[in-house]
Amino acid sequence: MGYNYAMFSFAPHGPYWRELRKIITLELLSTRRLDQLAYIRVSEVEMFLKVLYKLWTKEKNGPGQILVELKQWFGDMSLNVILRMIAGKRYFGVNHDVLHEKEARCCQKKVRDFFNLLGLFVVSDAIPYLRWLDLGGHEKAIKRTAKEIDNILGEWLEEHKGKRVSGKTKEQDFMDVMLSVTDGADLGGYDPDTVNKATCLNMIVGANDTIVVTLTWAISLLLNNRHVLKKVQDELDDQVGKERIVNESDINKLVYLQAIVKETLRLYPGAPLSGPREFTEDCTIGGYHVPKGTRLIPNLWKIQTDHHKWSDPLKFKPERFLTTHKDVDFKGHNFEFIPFVSGRRICPRASFGVL
Repeated sequence: MGYNYAMFSFAPHGPYWRELRKIITLELLSTRRLDQLAYIRVSEVEMFLKVLYKLWTKEKNGPGQILVELKQWFGDMSLNVILRMIAGKRYFGVNHDVLHEKEARCCQKKVRDFFNLLGLFVVSDAIPYLRWLDLGGHEKAIKRTAKEIDNILGEWLEEHKGKRVSGKTKEQDFMDVMLSVTDGADLGGYDPDTVNKATCLNMIVGANDTIVVTLTWAISLLLNNRHVLKKVQDELDDQVGKERIVNESDINKLVYLQAIVKETLRLYPGAPLSGPREFTEDCTIGGYHVPKGTRLIPNLWKIQTDHHKWSDPLKFKPERFLTTHKDVDFKGHNFEFIPFVSGRRICPRASFGVL
């Protein structure tokens, strides 16, 4: 499913990994690029808020309330933002027909299937000689999902190539950028199309689910801690006012809101377990010998709820990031708070994930 290690997250450390990280950091997720694409994030949020308001005016009950499945709502909005930035696609929202909706749900399901299969325990991983049995049918499902996703990405890529040749490309998304920067680059033996599809898939899978999880937990925590909700509402009224919605440029002024985001990521990181890491040489950690080839899966949730580092570690207290942990950020500099992991394998999407 990882395009034979062409996906950035799965690639071993080496020349190919370094080249791809440089491309992602400087070309796809740089501050300049994110600023250029800010209008996409703004327009999608505004559109979904209008849809929500329209739903409220149509279906509200006596007290003026409606039920909204927020996880699905966040999922649709998040996928719209990500796919517009990556491939110029927009699936959900107003004026979309049934066929478009079906295609959208299919794409959403494939991304979810990929994510689920990625963390699945397959017997043959532990006992290789049983692989031919394909116990549970997992390997068959993995191959089927990989092929279906590759077909979708392949169609998008061919569309981008066609627009590029005809000169009809108006706005450059990530696929367009990848078509330009991979031309002549050292791709470790992979062809440019494979690298383009693998990188775009990596961005979609890595961003969509974690954003939805974090937003859902943030809302849940605020609704169950009304005093925190009141404080952040007061901050928004003071710093932004009630005449307009919040802009990304306002975030630096909203220190309590930032503390809420950090506390949410501390209690409920997008991925409670980090991706596996493999030791490339023998080493000694804490007096224990760790042989080369050992795989380590860090438990981020456990690290971030360590009672030696955090008072009342299981309680939702955003104020801790304004007092005792005011200098702690999400960039991996502090071991007790690493929602995006740390070191040279830190998630390159961290800056995008907290916008």
